[in-house]
Amino acid sequence: MSEISSDTGFPKLRKFFDRAEYLVRLEKVRTEMVSRGMDLLIVSDPANIGWMSGYDGYSFYNHQCVVVSMDNEPVWFGRGIDLNGAKATTYMTDAALFAYPEEYVQRDLHPMEYLAREVIAGRHWEGLAVGVEMDSFYFSAASLTTLQKHLPKNSWVDATGLVNRQRAVKSETELRYMRIGGRILEKMYGRILDLIEPGMRKNDLVAEIFATAIRGVDDFGGDYPSIVPLVPTGIEAATPHLTWDDSKFQRGAGTFFEIAGVYRRYHCPLSRTVYIGQPPQKFLDAEKAVIEGIEAGLEAAKPGNTCEDIATAFFSVMNRHGIQKSGRVGYPIGMSYPPDWGERTTSLRVGDKTVLEPGMTFHFMPGLWFEDWGLEITESIVITPTGSSCLCDVPRKLFVKN
Repeated sequence: MSEISSDTGFPKLRKFFDRAEYLVRLEKVRTEMVSRGMDLLIVSDPANIGWMSGYDGYSFYNHQCVVVSMDNEPVWFGRGIDLNGAKATTYMTDAALFAYPEEYVQRDLHPMEYLAREVIAGRHWEGLAVGVEMDSFYFSAASLTTLQKHLPKNSWVDATGLVNRQRAVKSETELRYMRIGGRILEKMYGRILDLIEPGMRKNDLVAEIFATAIRGVDDFGGDYPSIVPLVPTGIEAATPHLTWDDSKFQRGAGTFFEIAGVYRRYHCPLSRTVYIGQPPQKFLDAEKAVIEGIEAGLEAAKPGNTCEDIATAFFSVMNRHGIQKSGRVGYPIGMSYPPDWGERTTSLRVGDKTVLEPGMTFHFMPGLWFEDWGLEITESIVITPTGSSCLCDVPRKLFVKN
């Protein structure tokens, strides 16, 4: 996998895509920049940074970005101690890698001041229209105000979602990584079903989930997930985003598991519900409705239809079963970093007219959360030339463990 850089001899340790694929991505982004009136783009979302450059490091708690111009090689910008990480993982030449010194780390000095002076002004990019991801988890208000202060001649454009939307249609390599994540996920659910029983502590089962996820499958080692396992039981399952504690599983309660298999930062999430004991009729009725709804949604998941069509098909089944649910029932997935494994663009919801294309991937996530219980049965899917298919193979049902 190693490739030696022509600049310094530092090994390219993680070359997950061909350089040609990165160049295709770059041109897609530049085309969208032109349509939005941008001359320059500062990309701060770590998934977008990785997708644009190949950079892969747990350094996103520091300020970092990729700067895209219209005609030069993109620029990676990050903390000095992460420079070798950029040399090891990005496809760019060393001349395109800029690092700020430690004096700018978590002090009154701001790294964006260094970016403004050494990169943007240093490359004579003053006065250009600059896109920034204003609603990114990783681009702060201080980042914007610092850039504006030190680059008063530039104009600033909201580029939130610009790169995210270019990621929607996956390449064959990306899909292969997601399917490997799906295989890891199958193994994770097998481990859950083998081990869960009354009296077992939740944290002990979650430890096994993590261990199975990271060990991976065959020769493919797993990566860490952008969201930790969500494991609410009983009345806790009335809310979708509770994690685990050290309480014990008990008979007569349902637990849903929302987890993901991850390979090379590409996520394949899935939810299943496990009931210990004999499930009450309300669980069985909800299971039947959700499975029918998913089947209807998958029928509508095909090129030329829209995200809304999937949601409408699902909701029509829910209405027939007398189950009230609103909001969205899914979102796009792919490469991601904490705190979210979604791409934060389209949604499978009524009103979203995004046209489905082959290679788009979604977590079809029609969770049901009632007043004092909940049930999740979901699928990760890819739009194919003729319809859709699931990215992993875990039986689509309510699991019962006696």
